[in-house]
Amino acid sequence: MITGIGWRHAHERALLEGRPPLPFIEVHSENFFADGGAPLALLMQARAHYELSLHGVGLALGSAAGLDGWHLERLATLVQRVEPVRISDHASFARAPRQPGAAPVHGSDLLPIAFTRASLELMAANVQQVQERLGRPIGVENLSAYLGWADDALAPAQFFNELAARTGCWLLLDVNNLVVNALNDGAGDPALPARAFVDAIDTRHVGEIHLAGYDSSGALVIDDHGSRVHASVWRVYAHAIDRHGAVPTLVEWDTALPAFDVLLGEAREADRVAAVVFEAARA
Repeated sequence: MITGIGWRHAHERALLEGRPPLPFIEVHSENFFADGGAPLALLMQARAHYELSLHGVGLALGSAAGLDGWHLERLATLVQRVEPVRISDHASFARAPRQPGAAPVHGSDLLPIAFTRASLELMAANVQQVQERLGRPIGVENLSAYLGWADDALAPAQFFNELAARTGCWLLLDVNNLVVNALNDGAGDPALPARAFVDAIDTRHVGEIHLAGYDSSGALVIDDHGSRVHASVWRVYAHAIDRHGAVPTLVEWDTALPAFDVLLGEAREADRVAAVVFEAARA
């Protein structure tokens, strides 16, 4: 069993009362930055029974304006409290001044970085600052992006390989994001470019995999985490497990939350897919 679930408010009681067997649960770090209150109390109850992965959305690791010191200190306090098995955030930027010389503001979004040497340098510095404060490596997730930069000079996989080699961080490989980006790029079979990314990543750097659903009802495919995992994502996941081994895996479901048993069923399906891959490898 390698697959955990994202633990959201609607499923708090179901998890704590049912205690299904899971290798870990994941929560969004920023939801537990307060020093007390019911959310933190419930998190500590869950932590007594499960390994915990902290996944953030606010570090803005790719921001040229640097990190928010308050945010980093709140994260460090939470890490000390709950002793998570993993800590991660996104390869994105969100902090910038409204005008030159002004204090940075946070855009409350996951905006895509440029895959350039300059971007690599500043992200490496920010990642290293976080790791030095927390005293451990963090994971950095590949983003679903709805716009790009004209001056990209590095292939995305090369960027992440070099970031990990330089800082000691690890890659949170979001398979759904790879498929979403491929679909928005017009790929006939989105699994092909997604598998190419998976193949280009050094296995030593992969620390966790994310699975989720997407919404393809509009002009853009949106990584909304609001449905079951799509067939193309399952195909890429099987390839990733075959390529990188028994990597801890998470099923994310953040919008249009289903019954708890449906979420658990997706996690069991991920374990089944991985078991089929492992069995074929042994044959």
